Amino acid sequence: MTAPIRLEPAAPLDVAVATSRHWPARQEAMIAVESEPLDAGSARRGAEHLGGAELRAEGGTVRLVLAGSLGAQPGDADLVAVLCEAAFQRCPGAGRLRVTDGPALAGIATGRLEGDALVERAAFHQLPLLWHRASAPYPLLRSGLGPADRRPPLRPPQPAGLIYRRWLAHLGTTLSLRAIDRRRDLARFHAWMNQPRVAFYWELAQDEAALDRYLAEQEADPHLYGVIGSFDDEPVSYFEFYWAMEDRLGPHYDPEEFDRGWHGLVGNPRHLGRPKTQAWFTAVTHCLFLDEPRTRRIMGEPRASHTKMLSYCATTAYTKLKEFDFPHKRAALVCCERERFFREVAL
Repeated sequence: MTAPIRLEPAAPLDVAVATSRHWPARQEAMIAVESEPLDAGSARRGAEHLGGAELRAEGGTVRLVLAGSLGAQPGDADLVAVLCEAAFQRCPGAGRLRVTDGPALAGIATGRLEGDALVERAAFHQLPLLWHRASAPYPLLRSGLGPADRRPPLRPPQPAGLIYRRWLAHLGTTLSLRAIDRRRDLARFHAWMNQPRVAFYWELAQDEAALDRYLAEQEADPHLYGVIGSFDDEPVSYFEFYWAMEDRLGPHYDPEEFDRGWHGLVGNPRHLGRPKTQAWFTAVTHCLFLDEPRTRRIMGEPRASHTKMLSYCATTAYTKLKEFDFPHKRAALVCCERERFFREVAL
């Protein structure tokens, strides 16, 4: 039997007890999950008992046995989702969990077996219970905006504030994504774009006034928006999320209406290196798939000669489809399909 787990409220965390952090999308408070060398777990928020669970390895199957009446009410879904994420983190080889069944599993489980609910890893990481601050689904309405030969659906307004947040067990840090704030972030954006290694690829080594105009133009463009990425709330990276159909990429392949794409850079040199850069590739792709359930593909167009970028793509389930020419570069068209990403990429 593996170690049981205990839920704790937001509090000083002791890595020696294998603590993980979790944020239900419908709540502001962080919930910590702690492993214990005991036979049972408990949970508290201050004096309030939250619940607990036990992880059991039984004949190659991982069971999450919820303590007491946890899971018996639909309102327990957030807490059960937190425990499922913690269980998957502690059992990275498990493709699914058997979980004590109950009404709280109705929006989480995809099947049942011998009285238990079955929670599939690939399906669980697509659910809107954790990680992503999702807005209401936008209706499929036709728009007159966008390229004349590629009229898109009406796109939702650009987001504001926090978009995505997830604790990374292998790095021991919290990764988050928030919409860029042109006034708050301009100086940082200017400093990052004027770093020689960034300017080589982005070609935006300009003064603050010019970059302010660049960001202002983005604010008026419904097909893309800027995002700041942080580790433990320290700004680290910048991304641009776009709808591929309306983008410059659109004419170079057969786009679907909900294809997404992104560009990115690591501006904070304290956080360079393959493990953290790979974490950005994974998190950004996960975020974009969560953002729009109808998105089946994440597209990209890195330089065909940028072998390091293409190696990150390959590790994140992006397939190189072809090479083509933009006016400013020879590009590789890469594609990440939803089903393959959630089947193959560790989350």
